Amino acid sequence: MSNNILFYKVNEPYGVFSNFYKCGFFIDDKYWPTVEHFFQAQKFDDEALREKIRKLASPMDAAISGRDRDNPLRDDWDCVRDNIMRLAVMEKFKQNDEARDILLATNDLTLVEHTKNDNYWADGGDGSGKNMLGKILMEVRDMLRETV
Repeated sequence: MSNNILFYKVNEPYGVFSNFYKCGFFIDDKYWPTVEHFFQAQKFDDEALREKIRKLASPMDAAISGRDRDNPLRDDWDCVRDNIMRLAVMEKFKQNDEARDILLATNDLTLVEHTKNDNYWADGGDGSGKNMLGKILMEVRDMLRETV
């Protein structure tokens, strides 16, 4: 476990790795206040709904809207979600020097989103989850390291 950095809540060490961390960025000339806002908005084809989510006050509000199944998910969501997350995480760390420096300072340590609340993006709390957010953060770290 000593080679792992665990993260989840924004107010804990390495909270900057959380998608809820307020660290905004631009994609296609639009400002997104958090990765969560961008990710949740991309679940939908409806541009008005995407814009509504982008403008929500908090990442939790964005998460709640994105999980509302009264809004139909785009047909290709399962195929594109990883790349959408990868894009948002890359832009967050490319456009924010302080966040990028924290990510790069983790060297080759394993980054793990640690929560029982998620078995796909996180580790499921017991290591049984896929930890896709952690994996994407490590990919982004490797790509950013090549540009520094």
